[in-house]
Amino acid sequence: MAGTDEDAVAAADDALYVLTAVLLTPAKFPSVLGDDYPEACATLGLAPLADGYGLVIGQDGSGARWTVVIDDVSLVAVAIASWDCGMEYDLSPDERTVVAALPGWPLAVAVAAPGVPAPHDPDPDVADCPPLTPPDTSTWGSAQRRLGADEIALQWAMWREQIVDTDFARPNGGSAGSDRGDMAAVDGRTADGATGDGGLPQDGVATDADASARDASLDRVPGAGAAAESPAGDSAAGNTAAGPRASGAAGKGASKGHSGVRRVLAEARAYVDSPPPLGRVRSSFASGNARTLRADGPGWSLVARTDDIAFVLLDDEPGEVLPVGRGPELPGLLEALDKMAVRPS
Repeated sequence: MAGTDEDAVAAADDALYVLTAVLLTPAKFPSVLGDDYPEACATLGLAPLADGYGLVIGQDGSGARWTVVIDDVSLVAVAIASWDCGMEYDLSPDERTVVAALPGWPLAVAVAAPGVPAPHDPDPDVADCPPLTPPDTSTWGSAQRRLGADEIALQWAMWREQIVDTDFARPNGGSAGSDRGDMAAVDGRTADGATGDGGLPQDGVATDADASARDASLDRVPGAGAAAESPAGDSAAGNTAAGPRASGAAGKGASKGHSGVRRVLAEARAYVDSPPPLGRVRSSFASGNARTLRADGPGWSLVARTDDIAFVLLDDEPGEVLPVGRGPELPGLLEALDKMAVRPS
């Protein structure tokens, strides 16, 4: 009986109490881990398989944090969809699907398994590698910038209603009216350094004078800057950090931010001719016939709807959210990006 009891204890310690799960695929991965799918995989020490992985996050019987990587993506997708609908789902991967058991958690998780010790890193003696830890989002940087873009994509309507057509400059220096086609934007000419038609301002994004654009702030959005990804796929039960707070503070110097936007649009346009690493441009469902586009690159993130404007966040513009007017060139760029983007299957 003693041997049986010891086996039972060992089995309990080996059991994984599942807390959450996320997809790690070219079309949907925790963006906090990287600008693209290969980078996110590399953060976890995984090869970027074409079909991707499912990450099952939980605790063992001793309370230690573990991330189990499986190649049964559909199983994790079904579990996430069930949880999103408020349904129970027992996520129990087959041992044959397990690719790796990694110590620690790559994302911040605010919940814990009941009846076991508080979450802690596994004993080094039982871990083959250093434990995973969530990226630091306590200060502005690439991880925080990507989380900010996640939040804008998730709360598009809330952000869009803070920006009105009159926030964008006309080529003649006046304000734009209700005709969205007249709104100035950073188009291909300005991205190449030319002045644009009729002296189109190099600014091209919401001017410093617009109060509503300056009010665009992730600080106003509940749960902004969450440092984890949920079963729903995006912001989750993680810790909260300060996110983007404004789209153009007066006195900051518009030229710097606008120059960065021109660089972003030029690099995004280059993606059309020279495809970037898988997952840097992703397309997801939106209302109507539109798509939500998400593009990332070195030091920048872009969020847009194919039927509307775009928002840009930059590593070197802490807390700033820069809206880009639709103008004559942005629609074509968004359409081209959408055609080459990775889409959920």
